[in-house]
Amino acid sequence: MKKRGLITSLLTLSMTLVISACSSGGSTASGGEPTTPGERQAGGTLVIARQSDANNLDPQYSSQINSMAVYHHKITEGLVLMDKNSKYQPALATEWTQVDDTTWEFKLREDVMFHDGTPFNAEAVQKTFARIPSTPKAGMFSMIKEVTVLDDYTVQFVLEYPYAAIMSLLASAEGNILSPVSLEKAGTDMVKEPVGTGPFVFESWTPGDKIVLAKNENYWGDKPNIDKVEFRTVPEDTTRLAMVETGEAQVAEQVPSTEIARIEASATMKLGRYEAFATDHIGFNTSKEPFDNKLVRQAIAYAVDKESIVSGVYNNIGKVTDSTLGPTVIGYSPNVKGYSYDLNKAKSLLTEAGYPEGFTATLYTSDNKTRVNVAEVLQSQLKGIGINLEVKVLEFGAYIDAAAKGETEMFLSGWGNATGDADYNQINLLHSSSKGVPGNHSFYSNPEVDQLIEDSRKETDPEKRTTIFEKAIQIELNDVPILPFRNGENLAALSKDVDGVWISPSGFVEINTASFLK
Repeated sequence: MKKRGLITSLLTLSMTLVISACSSGGSTASGGEPTTPGERQAGGTLVIARQSDANNLDPQYSSQINSMAVYHHKITEGLVLMDKNSKYQPALATEWTQVDDTTWEFKLREDVMFHDGTPFNAEAVQKTFARIPSTPKAGMFSMIKEVTVLDDYTVQFVLEYPYAAIMSLLASAEGNILSPVSLEKAGTDMVKEPVGTGPFVFESWTPGDKIVLAKNENYWGDKPNIDKVEFRTVPEDTTRLAMVETGEAQVAEQVPSTEIARIEASATMKLGRYEAFATDHIGFNTSKEPFDNKLVRQAIAYAVDKESIVSGVYNNIGKVTDSTLGPTVIGYSPNVKGYSYDLNKAKSLLTEAGYPEGFTATLYTSDNKTRVNVAEVLQSQLKGIGINLEVKVLEFGAYIDAAAKGETEMFLSGWGNATGDADYNQINLLHSSSKGVPGNHSFYSNPEVDQLIEDSRKETDPEKRTTIFEKAIQIELNDVPILPFRNGENLAALSKDVDGVWISPSGFVEINTASFLK
């Protein structure tokens, strides 16, 4: 392979993702540049009202966007980051070179300190990656054979095989670098008090209430404009919006599509509407009856009217999909074919599966209002083929815990791709090595799919790699461990008194350029 050097100066780069927003009516921050008239001022505490609390703040242990959004690009950082054009830019690494097919060499910044005063260097990178094989993210990083320290500020990654998406992993939340001193001291308690190099320092966490971060006065890059940020847990949708409307908060995340008109009509709020990598899906625990029968899963797939869900529940926010990948995710193919709405076909398959009269099952969902509404629609739709669904609504953390332990039967979920690459979905959601905590809550296992996912990791030709993903996803659609039904959009209610806040396609609220307006 021809040697490739990718060297970029950090002097012209901000450490925030600069993600372009998709504007829809309201005034929407689009990645750091002011879009609202007014002079930006320094200081202040930014309050973000969210439906659910984080459950883990350790990059190598957390598996939900809600947790990652607290630390990624804020408390902790990676060697590289992905910019608005899905190109990789320097972060804690200033430059890198692909030495050969399986060797990557990174030059590190020399002026960086962890929040606990420990110097950032090659040893810190090595120790972070050395712990990964004993964490739930072991499968995600399994292609890394060794990380070698060449000198204090040069580190080399040696891979087991050529891996096309290595940069996407290093730019992901899971690839964030942690203080080696803190790792030794805290161990798995890093879940509570992460120590990184980012523009914000972890200050406190009151479970179920709020997480507080403070400005890192010693940050190596552009320092934040705000002094503090509070992530407050506010389960009620109307309460979160009221907080923004009255000035108690400046951001409300996980906004139901039913509230768009209210936000756009408000004198104090503006709507943030952003492109997303995420997809929503119906999942089946393939280890439990009757969902261990593929014919049952296929019958349900034919009985779900996706169009009516996206239009009726989501008010056409997002689009109907057959793929587990959003259309802007690297590796996406529009050629995969899903299921048409066909009740007769659904009934025929149920009869073939041995359930001519249907059955009763439990559908699990988190307490997200929109997901609860989807569950109620599914109850109605599946009655048409004799399936009676009992909906069980759990607090988000309890829902994730139940799904990871395999306690669910049928469930409503989604996957917000944290890297922008198809490998992130495939390895976490559908590879057999990821059953449980890493993300395969369907407990799905197909050796052919496993092999295709592994083959895609070794293929460096983008077109051939997309073809492999296409084949894997088509097999998955036939097996239906999960039924994708919607490509999402990220919505937020924002105060008109702030700017520079937006939601990245991965679903992370980005605040590093946030400012209050005079």
